[in-house]
Amino acid sequence: MSLDAITSALPAYARDIAHNLGSTIGTSTLTPAQTWGTALASAVAARNPLVLREIAAEARGHLGPEGIEAAKAAAAIMAMTNIYYRAKHHIGDERYASMPARLRMQIVARPGVDKGDFKLWCLAVSAINGCDVCVESHEKTLRGRGFSREQVHDALRISAVVHAAAVTLDAEAALA
Repeated sequence: MSLDAITSALPAYARDIAHNLGSTIGTSTLTPAQTWGTALASAVAARNPLVLREIAAEARGHLGPEGIEAAKAAAAIMAMTNIYYRAKHHIGDERYASMPARLRMQIVARPGVDKGDFKLWCLAVSAINGCDVCVESHEKTLRGRGFSREQVHDALRISAVVHAAAVTLDAEAALA
């Protein structure tokens, strides 16, 4: 079980994705736990079974059980909040901004890992889900916690490539 299983499953036209999958994860400025948490949260958000299984298998070697659960929790909570905040933003009526979400989000306060790492994983998932409000908010929080622009950039690169691999494999499965 490895990234090799994903890259070997990708068709020839996605050779760039295969290359980038290894290079973004392999040369990240993030710690191994941050890198694999980002990859795992992104794989959950991207929803492809092969991508998720293989990344989860590799992530176990870099994240403890708490890290695995936190990465999955980041994807789960962002699946809800990205939709909610993106929709409020798209409506364009400022009166919605003052309305409380009233959605339970306790995992954000106690993620089981360093809160900065959790926010990094939330950023990656928010990028996949296309929530401008959440991407901006998480980036600001991360920068305030001492994360560099390069680290934020690496998390975005990892999420983009994991998502691209998942989309490509889903397309190939649908066309098979």
